[in-house]
Amino acid sequence: MFFYFAVFVFGSLIGSFLNVCIYRIPRNMSVVWPSSRCTSCDSPVRPWDNIPLISYLLLLGRCRHCKDKISVRYPVVEAINAFLYVSLLWRYGPGWDFLLYCVLVSSLIVITFIDLDYQIIPDRITLVGIPIGLLAGSLLLPDPFLRASALGYKASVIGFLFGGGFFYLVAVLSRGGMGGGDIKMMAMVGAFLGWKAVLLTTLLGSLSGSIVGLFLMAAKGKGRKYKIPFGPFLALGTLVSLFFGQEILKWYLY
Repeated sequence: MFFYFAVFVFGSLIGSFLNVCIYRIPRNMSVVWPSSRCTSCDSPVRPWDNIPLISYLLLLGRCRHCKDKISVRYPVVEAINAFLYVSLLWRYGPGWDFLLYCVLVSSLIVITFIDLDYQIIPDRITLVGIPIGLLAGSLLLPDPFLRASALGYKASVIGFLFGGGFFYLVAVLSRGGMGGGDIKMMAMVGAFLGWKAVLLTTLLGSLSGSIVGLFLMAAKGKGRKYKIPFGPFLALGTLVSLFFGQEILKWYLY
């Protein structure tokens, strides 16, 4: 139990760094310098005011200096990342699988929130994630659909080519309906998880995206041409594939 608590704390600390990435990467800022600052008054955030989850509660969601509101997104991102880390530990146990999948899910969180804000998926995430995924998938990671066997370099490379190639084909056929960020994101997912995860992720992402799109059209009067970022739905599909891919495959086959 203590190990799970330690992983939760570690996940929340990494989540705090993810907030920095979400804010700074779209602005082409360094994610390591300068130190964290209030986005309203630019005052440095002191270490005791930067404790994940706890500081937000103690400060009542406001900057100590200017008293401006701090977005609730900050503790939400920290909590989501911590929860996913604990879930990965429960699912895969301690080891390389757990550590490398932590890298993947944290990347998905950054992608999701940046895509929601700016409708872009930054290359600084995917172009770093692709080689990590290829190496990890080739040498260390199991197939989430067949947990007893290692992926092997062929499966990882095929997943990378299939994920990027399939979405590139969709982009060509739709004449720009699919962005380059989505292509590189799915190449990264395929490198980490293999081609079967690409199929399931695409199916789940398309389904959830369609449901949300129909809801927006019905509830808020959004037209068909209203742009909905696809990255968050692909991220959701990737998480389902990572945690439940084996069970879904068994249900489908049997």
